[in-house]
Amino acid sequence: MKIVIINGPNLNFLGTREPEIYGTQTLEEIESKIQKYAETQEVDCSFFQSNSEGELIDRIQQAHLDKVDGIVLNPAAYTHYSYAIHDAVKSIMIPTVEVHLSAIHARESFRKESVIASACIGQISGFGATGYLLAIQALKEVRNKGGER
Repeated sequence: MKIVIINGPNLNFLGTREPEIYGTQTLEEIESKIQKYAETQEVDCSFFQSNSEGELIDRIQQAHLDKVDGIVLNPAAYTHYSYAIHDAVKSIMIPTVEVHLSAIHARESFRKESVIASACIGQISGFGATGYLLAIQALKEVRNKGGER
């Protein structure tokens, strides 16, 4: 199974960015944890991070061309207003799980709304880096039950 992990803006600053909210692990440390878990699950993971909405959309569309089986997407702040990312996820027909390190529904009011969630098969928030592992497990279960490519 091939999965791409896509991370949005400011996640490249994990470890120093508001550690009381996002924790002290860097993105590289989180990716290493994901990679180790994926190997135990016989999942081939690739990783992508960008601070640019257009680059994120390009990577989502590339996943379709690469015939990826699933996407784990942390759109970060784009969660709350990027209809373009929503439309990109909808257009590719690849099961996508939205992930957030923090509990977005317990934060500022503007963070409680995700315009991307309705394009995804599910949303996981508030479990820190473990959310990525839960998303991989969910994608595996969807595939095993005959979900979309």
